[in-house]
Amino acid sequence: MQEVFPRAVQRSWQPTISVVVPAYNEATGLDHFHRRLVTSLASLENWEVVYVNDGSTDDTLAVMEAVHRGDDRVAVVSLSRNFGKETAITAGLDHASGDAVVVIDADLQDPPELIPELVANWRAGFDMVYAKRRSRTGDSWLKRGTARGFYRLMRRMGDLKLPEDTGDFRLMSRRVVDAVRQLREQHRFMKGLFAWVGYPTTYVLYDRQARSNGVSKWSYWRLWNLALEGITSFTVMPLKCATYVGLVVALLSVIYALQVIVKTLIIGNPVAGYPSLMTVVLFLGGVQLMFLGVIGEYLGRVFNETKQRPLYLVERFVPSAVKVSV
Repeated sequence: MQEVFPRAVQRSWQPTISVVVPAYNEATGLDHFHRRLVTSLASLENWEVVYVNDGSTDDTLAVMEAVHRGDDRVAVVSLSRNFGKETAITAGLDHASGDAVVVIDADLQDPPELIPELVANWRAGFDMVYAKRRSRTGDSWLKRGTARGFYRLMRRMGDLKLPEDTGDFRLMSRRVVDAVRQLREQHRFMKGLFAWVGYPTTYVLYDRQARSNGVSKWSYWRLWNLALEGITSFTVMPLKCATYVGLVVALLSVIYALQVIVKTLIIGNPVAGYPSLMTVVLFLGGVQLMFLGVIGEYLGRVFNETKQRPLYLVERFVPSAVKVSV
């Protein structure tokens, strides 16, 4: 299903395709993933795979190097430590040489067999082709519900139109990749950055499967922090909410003051009760602390950006033998 009209220029030549695969402690399933990936790319020519080792503590790097020795179309980027998936994706994009770049996880929840369909839509003229989840096998009802609520919240809170039920699995043209690479902010929410750059976009539907090996690295706490990154990176609505809540509380205070005055004039001025006083004090204190925390979240991001540290450090880079199309 198309979201925008494709560009008039159609591609008929065979381009270089780069597949970026961020991985953290995926040693047990990486061989199986690579076999499926190679089979899926069999119909394409001149492709490469860029594996990014995000500071894994198991044998992930050793498996990647073994895969490279058996297939010179494989490049390996090993980061100096664990920087997080969002930064690992950025490192992969920085080292990918293809005219189109596909981002996919190594856990096989996103099927590599869908890549030829992504490429076909790109050849039709689209710069961004993302995979939209029709179903999510293996995810709990709580995870599905919170994810659905987050996407809807993001679409309503700001100008960013974040595609619903969509992860990092997508194809991007070279000009989209180059645009994303210009965005070097420290607090990275890649789904938002992909949506922010724009360009002609479409999607394909697929059914997301359960993990083939291991367990998910995304606990609910990490998902909560990722949601905070997305909200604070692309909207100032929480700061506006502080203003709105302050106005509402002030209005309620005026109404309460008028009620006290009228009551005093009619029945006198009895001593106010301790429970009601503590309720008001605790309520106002909680609201103030909550919005001080919101301000602190934004201030902390400003502080981190002013340090201008590099997003990541590469401990080792083994390039592929693929030649870039001209």
